Amino acid sequence: MSGTAHLAATTVGIVVVSYKSAALTVDCLRSIAAERAGPGPRIRCVVIDNASGDEPVVAAAIADNGWSDWARVVVAPRNGGFAYGNNLGLRELEREGRVDFVHLLNPDTVLRPGAVAALADHLQANPRAGIAGGVFENGDGSEWAIAFRFPSLLGEIEQGVRLGLVSRLLARACVPMHMGASAAPADWVSGASMMVKREVFDRIGGLDETFFLYFEETEFCHRARRAGYEVWYVPASRVVHIAGQSTKVTERNAGPRRLPAYWFDSRRLYFTLTRGPVYAACADALAIAAGWAGLAKSALLGRLHGHVPHFLRDLFRHSALSGNAGAPHAAPPRFDEARGTQ
Repeated sequence: MSGTAHLAATTVGIVVVSYKSAALTVDCLRSIAAERAGPGPRIRCVVIDNASGDEPVVAAAIADNGWSDWARVVVAPRNGGFAYGNNLGLRELEREGRVDFVHLLNPDTVLRPGAVAALADHLQANPRAGIAGGVFENGDGSEWAIAFRFPSLLGEIEQGVRLGLVSRLLARACVPMHMGASAAPADWVSGASMMVKREVFDRIGGLDETFFLYFEETEFCHRARRAGYEVWYVPASRVVHIAGQSTKVTERNAGPRRLPAYWFDSRRLYFTLTRGPVYAACADALAIAAGWAGLAKSALLGRLHGHVPHFLRDLFRHSALSGNAGAPHAAPPRFDEARGTQ
């Protein structure tokens, strides 16, 4: 059965992790309220305030708009990052009963009609599918129809050199994938709007909380793929994403900004966990070499303004090559099937 009628008996739990983005979170909740009014699954939502002070504004909006029967806000004991907040959100959701699907949703997003139902419908109709994401619309109305390949050694070369001939030769290693109008498999999808079958968490655990921010959804999808689940891009699900409003790092209408230390730490951790420390060191070496080649090319062409400031210096400083082991790694949390607790 296709469509949304068969979803009426299913429950989607939405987790929104908010950090100093209370007004955006309220707009996101307003779009969830509109989604609940349409056909599709039952929806309930928990907002995790990652110890940022957002709770009073969000709680007041929930009360004033009459959303308290399906939404609530919980203050996290600490700002543990994106993975930490989402794992806490899943546990809080299931205090009221197990959900069938978990939708991770950024606070700087607004759902288009049917966005949640489209992802749940695809996951329910495809037994091997475990994770799904859709199309993003930018704040200016343009479309961002992107899914991703897993990062690799060849991908590091392509990304660093940024030369037409090299990019064409290594097109199949390029991490971003420009997607079409039909649903298609991918390696991973953005955690800004990512729906996961609840059984996936039972099978592989939660998001890895050693990641503070970035690469956690990439590693989670990698674990899911290794466990036999498929990851899908579903363009019927559309979400407005004002990218970078939560972190100010990935704003699409702004020039390149210096990346925070945790971006480099997360990158190194991803390669180490998925491919091992030797591979991680090789990825760093190739990224630095390719980056210098790309920098030289841009200098000759007078296009240095397009490069992230201090990227190569910061990459080396946080790389496996510099002996930087990073924070001790802890295994992803497991969830009790009945109660959603650790």
